[in-house]
Amino acid sequence: MADGRDQGPPGDEAQAPPRPLDAIDRDILRILQTDGRASIRSVADRVHVSRANAYARINRLIEDGVIRGFSARVNHERAGQGASAYITLKIVQNSWRTVREQLQALPGAAHIALVSGDFDVLLLVHTPDNRTLRELVLTRLQAIPEVLSTRTLLVFEETDLNRRALTDEL
Repeated sequence: MADGRDQGPPGDEAQAPPRPLDAIDRDILRILQTDGRASIRSVADRVHVSRANAYARINRLIEDGVIRGFSARVNHERAGQGASAYITLKIVQNSWRTVREQLQALPGAAHIALVSGDFDVLLLVHTPDNRTLRELVLTRLQAIPEVLSTRTLLVFEETDLNRRALTDEL
């Protein structure tokens, strides 16, 4: 099941109306969010359906765009990426698509969001150290013509609430 597919940035796929999820679909999602490597057999056993039913439901969730892919949760510090930061960006109006393409190419970029409020974009990056982070901000980000300003918020500690909440529910 762990095929690494990602359907691209949210909002780029054709927007079909969302199909309602039943309790079994929600249980399957919780299981796969906790363990993306769970076998069809174990998922089926845990939600009390046949393997064929579990397989069909998971495929439907993928085809409907509910599941966008499967990935590993990485301890960035243990993986040599000890500096993490959220960077806020103010960008030129109507330049989101251009800026997004350039941000996706940045080494260590983990999450990009177009947001409302005092800034336009929220970017999460992981780098080996603060020196590399500094170079990323001063050399790469601020060199993007559509970026008007940046603000860097260092991450001192993280807690994965999604994983904790899912394991508490199960």
